Amino acid sequence: MDLQLRDKRALITGSSSGIGEGIAKVLAQEGAIVVIHGRKEEQANRVAQEITSGGGKAVVAIGDLSTDEGACQTADKALQSLGGVDILVNCAGMFLNRGWMDTPTEGWLQMYNANVVSMVRMIRLLVPQMKELGWGRIIQIASTEATQPFANMPDYAATKAAILNLTVSLAKELAQTGVTINSISPGIVRTLGLERFFRETAAIRGWGTDWAEIEKNVLKEIWYNQVGRLARVEDIANLVAYVASPLADFINSANLRVDGGGTSTVN
Repeated sequence: MDLQLRDKRALITGSSSGIGEGIAKVLAQEGAIVVIHGRKEEQANRVAQEITSGGGKAVVAIGDLSTDEGACQTADKALQSLGGVDILVNCAGMFLNRGWMDTPTEGWLQMYNANVVSMVRMIRLLVPQMKELGWGRIIQIASTEATQPFANMPDYAATKAAILNLTVSLAKELAQTGVTINSISPGIVRTLGLERFFRETAAIRGWGTDWAEIEKNVLKEIWYNQVGRLARVEDIANLVAYVASPLADFINSANLRVDGGGTSTVN
């Protein structure tokens, strides 16, 4: 299937590692020109180089999206380098494994700024030119924790719920402009960061060091799903590529789960 993404211009925030990196690489494979964003230039350059060495097109934008200045710097670099942005994938964010009583007030504010306000900044900077183009895609990377939170990481889960809400609100604001906005909610994804976290958990719980056994115990004790494995980065990236494409014109204001059936709800 041709996703018709050739020469579409895509900015993927938080794409110097993890899920964002995977999304950028899949979009580049489909022919999009991608902007690799991160706060560390060395990491972003590595991803861009891997894309270009494989025949793709990529540029780098560095900026801290938790500040107005960093967001403007990132958006300006993308617009100046590509002449416009057709696709914005908001993937940058943070999470900390801490409980209710261990999360200070300033921690809630920091999490909200990093995970929600950063997206708002990028949307406000890039939506006007999408409206002028008469076409655009905004894709928000949320989480199944938005609707099924754990006891720990309450600040993180709350920010993901906020993302679902603002997605619906913005879709109404952008009605009939040619610009769509959707959220994608992964379950637990096997990134390098999450693998390190679960290996540390395994050491505490006595699960051993073999990854297959660790994954089996994660599914048994933390996150059950019907598929029987954790999500892979490409599971999320492949869906993003479709939703970003012209073929997905009639998908709007949606929250699409990529969780192997782990969310126990009918809506």
